Amino acid sequence: MKVAHNFNAGPCVLPKPAIESAIEAIRNFDNTGIGILEISHRTPGWERIMIETEQLWRDLLHISDDYAVIFLGGGASTQFYQVAANLMNHKAAYLQTGVWAKKAAKEAKLYGEVAIVASSEDKNYSYIPKGYEIPKDADYLHITTNNTIYGTELHTDIDCPIPLVADMSSDIMSRPIDVNKYAVIYGGAQKNVGPAGVAFVIVRKDILGKVGRTLPTMVDYRTHIDSEPKNNSMFNTPPVFSIFVMHETLKWIKDMGGVEAMHRRNVEKATLLYNEIDRNKLFVGTANKEDRSIMNVCFVMNEAYKDKEAEFLEFAKSQGMVGIKGHRSVGGFRASIYNACPLESVEALVACMQEFEQKVG
Repeated sequence: MKVAHNFNAGPCVLPKPAIESAIEAIRNFDNTGIGILEISHRTPGWERIMIETEQLWRDLLHISDDYAVIFLGGGASTQFYQVAANLMNHKAAYLQTGVWAKKAAKEAKLYGEVAIVASSEDKNYSYIPKGYEIPKDADYLHITTNNTIYGTELHTDIDCPIPLVADMSSDIMSRPIDVNKYAVIYGGAQKNVGPAGVAFVIVRKDILGKVGRTLPTMVDYRTHIDSEPKNNSMFNTPPVFSIFVMHETLKWIKDMGGVEAMHRRNVEKATLLYNEIDRNKLFVGTANKEDRSIMNVCFVMNEAYKDKEAEFLEFAKSQGMVGIKGHRSVGGFRASIYNACPLESVEALVACMQEFEQKVG
């Protein structure tokens, strides 16, 4: 079987045990003789999966009972307007660190005034703005903690005088966070916690029900929160298969030592790759060094070797590297090294870069 090193930005590499469990569940879920794709979401076996999945989130991120953890169909883009609909009365503040943050702000404008507290668009989002002022009269501040296209990341939880909302689609479960510093954490699952098709929302319950507008039933977060855990996220049929794979992925994270262990692994992988980028005469990183993401490593050819870009891409493909072509907004290359990306794949990419350097001479 051909060896492939998966660096896709999302959907992306998943833990092998999660994939194997999913394959078995398609054949026979919970010893029912019925596959997961056919099972009723009201069966006891599925209710158990829903309860366990929520508890895994709580255990791994130390989420208190002050917060609800819900799973909704779709992805983070749906949450761009759902957050604003549930939280904004008059005004919200947004930190613009990439195209997804910009799109989130655009959706929020449908519900009130949006203040862009800072933006790194002036340098193609190659850095994280600092030293900005947060307006005290805003209903919340929205941040995007990791920027997949540009390879930048907020590495610590910020202190915020107003409710803090974070899109953590691409770095959730990659590093320890203090959930208590946030009012809402949301994201699409398809980077670190599962396949596409389900979004996670961690929301502090006391912040809900404060807006003056009438919300559509499905948009109101409270619709998906129930006093009985088995009924959370069950107002309508949930994305069963996506949540099952999430369940298995979270089990793998726990078995591997939890979020703290994931962070150590991720730092090791990122350090190895960034060191090679900085050493190798052919390549240069695109993000400010202090803001470099440990999830998405973006780099381009050094100016003197710009004509070798297509050649390196083809060479890398021939060596089993998958998904390293950079986003069109940045060009060059991007290696997404999420939790399930093994160190061996990063080592193979580094070896590939070194071999190409020798080839070029």
